[in-house]
Amino acid sequence: MAEFVCRLGTPAGEVITKVVEAAREADARERLENDGFKIFAISSSEAGLSSVLSIGGSKRGKIKQADFLLFNQQLSALLRAGIPVLQAIELLKTRSASENLRTMLVDVEEKIKNGVPLSDALESQGTFPKIYTASILAGEKSGALDTVLERFVVYLKRSVAISRKLRGALAYPAFLLLTATLMVAFLTFYIVPRMSDLFKGLSANRQLPSLTLAVLAVSNGVASNAWWLIPLVLILIVASIVWLRTYNGKLLLHKVLLKTPIAGKLIRNMTTAQLARSLSTLISGGITVPESWEIASQSINNLELRRRSQGVLPMIREGRGFTESLEKANWVPELALDMIGIGEKSGSLREMLDEVATFYDAESEVRLEQLTTLLEPAILVVMAAIVVVILLAIYLPIIQTISSGPFGGRSN
Repeated sequence: MAEFVCRLGTPAGEVITKVVEAAREADARERLENDGFKIFAISSSEAGLSSVLSIGGSKRGKIKQADFLLFNQQLSALLRAGIPVLQAIELLKTRSASENLRTMLVDVEEKIKNGVPLSDALESQGTFPKIYTASILAGEKSGALDTVLERFVVYLKRSVAISRKLRGALAYPAFLLLTATLMVAFLTFYIVPRMSDLFKGLSANRQLPSLTLAVLAVSNGVASNAWWLIPLVLILIVASIVWLRTYNGKLLLHKVLLKTPIAGKLIRNMTTAQLARSLSTLISGGITVPESWEIASQSINNLELRRRSQGVLPMIREGRGFTESLEKANWVPELALDMIGIGEKSGSLREMLDEVATFYDAESEVRLEQLTTLLEPAILVVMAAIVVVILLAIYLPIIQTISSGPFGGRSN
């Protein structure tokens, strides 16, 4: 079963976001229409965090995160200075470096002139993240749009910083793996075949070492069958990528990752930090806890964790405590549950969620450093062992020949 994020109108006239499980999009639509909902938008939820935080995906084109962040910083500053929303949009539409963003702001400006609220005008673009438009709506209702927008800018800065740290930490191990793989391929498919003629001459006088025979067999076998092996490998790679893009493929991969010792802990910590930050941003804007969870839970990128979290919203709506509902998901760290519980009982849930996000951001950095610290030597050890095996296979026959020659043999 796949998951679909649906933007719906209820029979009571409310607009809500709902996650629905169905085999196909058509089945989800049919079920929702039978339940009396009006469907505004429906899309696959497999994108996870990218569907909530990434800027792009509309037919008008993508917006870079840097441009989106700069736009919100400037908009927040203009609103704090007392400039009306319409005038602020008019100023920013000509100053944005992104052509796609300028085009969208022109449409937003026209809608505001026609009496459409800023949140609805932004949401109608189909590009801006849900947590962003929800925050804008909360700011409009509370009359503190500049404050809410300023908090969202802080939230976005932290999210972008974490993403950059993750990419930066994994960049070197990835480069190391690629370089080592190319080196091993060069030795196996270029150097070893060119040494085979020398090995044939040596084998006429004595038996080649078993290691050399094994490496020669592998190298010659791959080289002679490359015409079908390479296409087969490429087909398997493409098939794996396609399968991993399906719901079942992603779910299996995410389950495996969660069971990996260090990576699993890192995923839980990063998800906890992201979820707590999203909830804090939404609650600070005046959005209720159930609505905040409904929106923020879309930021759970790991499908297995998202599957475990599906029962949280119904429990909250039944009147259960937020901490108790989270505990039933059975993946949120115990310390985070304790902190959230204290915040819920003391009436400072938003502040405590900020503390949880800050704590698990720092914890994630430590885990990420541990992961990269282990990855780099592991890659080096494995690749060095392969290189040593290949070099030994090349040099052992030469060493044997030299040691048994006129300078290395026994004298009579």
